[in-house]
Amino acid sequence: MTGPDPHPTIVALSSAVGRAGVAVVRISGSRVRFVLETIAGIIPIPRQAMLRRLRDGAGEAIDTALVLYFPAPASFTGEDVAELHVHGARAVLAKLLVVLCALPGVRLAEAGEFTRRAFEAGKLDLAAVEGLADLIDSETEWQRRQALRQMEGALGESVSGWRLRLVEAMALLAAEIDFSDEGDVSGPLADQAMALAMQVLVDLRAALGSFDMGERVRDGFVVVLAGPPNAGKSSLLNALARRDVAIVSPIAGTTRDAIEVRLDLSGLPVILVDTAGLRDSADPIELEGVRRARALVERADLVLSLRAIDSAPDRIHQDSDTLAIATKADLGGVAAPGELAISVKTGQALDALLAMIVERIAARSPPEPALLTRERHRVAVSEAIRALDRAVTADHGQAELLAEDIRLAVLSLERLIGRIDVEDVLDQLFAGFCIGK
Repeated sequence: MTGPDPHPTIVALSSAVGRAGVAVVRISGSRVRFVLETIAGIIPIPRQAMLRRLRDGAGEAIDTALVLYFPAPASFTGEDVAELHVHGARAVLAKLLVVLCALPGVRLAEAGEFTRRAFEAGKLDLAAVEGLADLIDSETEWQRRQALRQMEGALGESVSGWRLRLVEAMALLAAEIDFSDEGDVSGPLADQAMALAMQVLVDLRAALGSFDMGERVRDGFVVVLAGPPNAGKSSLLNALARRDVAIVSPIAGTTRDAIEVRLDLSGLPVILVDTAGLRDSADPIELEGVRRARALVERADLVLSLRAIDSAPDRIHQDSDTLAIATKADLGGVAAPGELAISVKTGQALDALLAMIVERIAARSPPEPALLTRERHRVAVSEAIRALDRAVTADHGQAELLAEDIRLAVLSLERLIGRIDVEDVLDQLFAGFCIGK
């Protein structure tokens, strides 16, 4: 007697939930051919769409659909896969999913289960899976470009190249040990091994240098509005967001906590943050808001230092990451040298301000998307760098120790692409996927 199928056929809606012209239902597993024969009456020619009437077990029509079949192993999951393109009515989808899940050996997919099967089949490495997740969540052009590069295997290809050179270095060290009576590493094979390790070390340091930008593109560049009370921070936030996000009031100290708005500025993901007015106060709640505001200023990618044009030109410390803004220009005051005079009321210079924000942020960005975009990537590469640093700077002359440091670097890179020790990462990652992907 056979037990339950450890890898049942799964089904899910892969397009967005809700009323639509067309919806896509995806099926993956060993019983896909049985499912197609049961509800569509035919198995289509692989990768050719066929128009078929879908029917339930009683022969009643469910809908007319385009049916596609992708036989294993040349499919997204590496298993037999089918797609049913049906009308996107809730009633159609509800009926179809009920009929499919009533078939033996078929169940609804869990979050990220299709992608997990693709990973387990070797269709995607872990970095590519993370890129796919980021692509699904991308909101701006820069995020799309970076995620697409990751999903298409840019990091995985780089890691494979680094790993290949390090494995070659380990082989050279092994040969040096085998053919050396003394066991030291002063010969030409050891020199070649250390040269390979140094090449990889240089590449890893360059990749690590791109991490901050990769993380910023993925999570968003933080732009903080800072200044004294009634400097027009909340009004500017509302104007740039094009909706009423923050309460605007002539009463000083209205904003007590940080208010965030996500913007797409020329493809750049920006988190615009309104903060409490910077001033001394006896109110403990307002004091906490001021403390948080100063902390945000320290961590921001760009600070818009605001003051009302009719107030004293006293502002926070200015540097290359600060734009000096004089608000309420419609009142007729004079901007100080280096300040941009704007008016939310009339719209004066708001477009110029947006252009300056984009210019400042884009100037810090490399022409190519970053390879490393997550903290997990940074940790793995940093560990590999430390191991290779020990190897290339060692003066002990012991081939076994050098080979061990290189082996540890290889293990760190293998964790990066998901070859080893990734179960905890997988569980957390796939839980964030939508059902049907």
